[in-house]
Amino acid sequence: MLLYIVRHGIAIDREDPKCPSDPERYLTPEGLRRTREVAKKLAKLIGPPKAFISSPYVRAVQTAEIFADALGISKTKIEKTEGLLPGAEPSAFFRELSRKKSVESVICFGHAPQLDELISFGLGVKKDITELKKAGVACLDVTRVNPPAGKLVWLMTPRTVRKISKGK
Repeated sequence: MLLYIVRHGIAIDREDPKCPSDPERYLTPEGLRRTREVAKKLAKLIGPPKAFISSPYVRAVQTAEIFADALGISKTKIEKTEGLLPGAEPSAFFRELSRKKSVESVICFGHAPQLDELISFGLGVKKDITELKKAGVACLDVTRVNPPAGKLVWLMTPRTVRKISKGK
């Protein structure tokens, strides 16, 4: 199974006086723009994943919806799970994935540092080895879901995606 892991885009700063509660924090105009750019470029590199799974927090769902648009998937196909919330145990998410064992590709959307922990857990590494940037994407080739075993195929920052698309 190919597992694409996407960190949400740039959200309103916690220190902003207009900032709502953490679950309600939303993408800024810049966050929306950059996330759309990454999603459109990524859509040219990968086929539409068979499952879309997101943290229920607003900024993650917004990111998932942007990627769904870019990949030609209905937003109604986005599943929400507490397994991608900040602080969630990576093992809980992989248990959910084990129910999708016939699915060849999954894309999920969540938060740092939980997604970095998820990547490490999926690779069988005890220490975090990545630091996903906002709207950054990692791809794991998961050969076994429970307990997880896989390898990191690639990791892209939004800057890398922009440079690839400009031929630099």
